[in-house]
Amino acid sequence: MAGPSRSSSELRSLLLDPAEAEGLEAHGRTEAAVLVPMHGWPESPGLVFTERRSDLRRHAGEISFPGGRREAEESLLDTALREAEEEIGLAPGNVEVAGALPPIGTFVTNYKVHPFVGLIGRGMQFAPNPSEVESVLVASLDDLASGYEKRRLVRRGVPIKTDTFLVSDKLIWGATARILGDLFRHLGRRLR
Repeated sequence: MAGPSRSSSELRSLLLDPAEAEGLEAHGRTEAAVLVPMHGWPESPGLVFTERRSDLRRHAGEISFPGGRREAEESLLDTALREAEEEIGLAPGNVEVAGALPPIGTFVTNYKVHPFVGLIGRGMQFAPNPSEVESVLVASLDDLASGYEKRRLVRRGVPIKTDTFLVSDKLIWGATARILGDLFRHLGRRLR
């Protein structure tokens, strides 16, 4: 991609430096990374998610950002970019990394997830990997904000009250919802 544009510089100033974010503490034993693909910044920003296949062993049917476990000798940023290419066909050369968000820990799987925000072109076509991804979901930040609600969910028999986002009848919760909450805070956008 060409050098950073003025708008990407503005976004970069709102986010953490990727190297700084990697050094932050979070619960979790296994290192993982996700790419938060953003298009349309700053006029009408939106994000790209994956809907995981319903027959997968882990996180079946969940809405998430492209990502996965870090491989040996790989940087966390490289993990996020590799996974985005494997899961939705988003080539690293089509991503301008704008920054990062603080890592978050997952409680059930014990992952320490590092989110990296990358700018992509508007209207990109994606090629979901049929062995992992059921579909690709694209949602504007405005739609995500209007679908935000603290909901009571029951997970493994335990009731929890948690942040959720409902978009096009798809419920975003858990680690992905916490990453979204961090993104909204860094962008200075309020949720109800």
